[in-house]
Amino acid sequence: MALGIATFTVITSLLAAYTIVYFKVKLATTYFWLIFLTILVPLEVRILPSHQIVSELNLINTYAGLILPLLASAIATLFFRQFYKTIPEELLEAAKLDGVNSLKFLIDFIIPLSKTMIIAIFIFMFVYGYNQYLWPIIATTNENYWTVIMGMKIIFMRSLVTSFSYIILSIIPPILVIILLQRWFVKGLIHTEK
Repeated sequence: MALGIATFTVITSLLAAYTIVYFKVKLATTYFWLIFLTILVPLEVRILPSHQIVSELNLINTYAGLILPLLASAIATLFFRQFYKTIPEELLEAAKLDGVNSLKFLIDFIIPLSKTMIIAIFIFMFVYGYNQYLWPIIATTNENYWTVIMGMKIIFMRSLVTSFSYIILSIIPPILVIILLQRWFVKGLIHTEK
């Protein structure tokens, strides 16, 4: 679930910010601020409508039902948008002169330039998805789809010794993700300084 949320959030936020910055869409700034205003609507407020939609689509007790309502992030879109605004316009103009279309510009220029941002957002969203409790408890009835946090509550009620070891084991995946991706993040920072 955490991997799905992190991956799809990076993709949707990257594409949303790319569209807002590089396509000359009417009211692009207004669309951005509408996306940004969704920060004011927490998950708790949209629980019932989200649950109704997920159940109407028969996505209860599926990973898609756990991931889809959480994959859009206004903060990630804001970070990508602000980063893309720092990329010089001359790069886009030079690419257009070379006959590069929008998709090729995204793949060949924007994505390589924003590797550090992609990794930073991925780490943040992985930890966010990994720590989910409220949405999974509402969207699942099958134990196979329970999150680690839900398991902590059950194990903590049984035994303090077991729960302590479970807690230690449960922090290993986020720590591994941070340690593995931190190297790429730092490498990207070093290369962008040159």
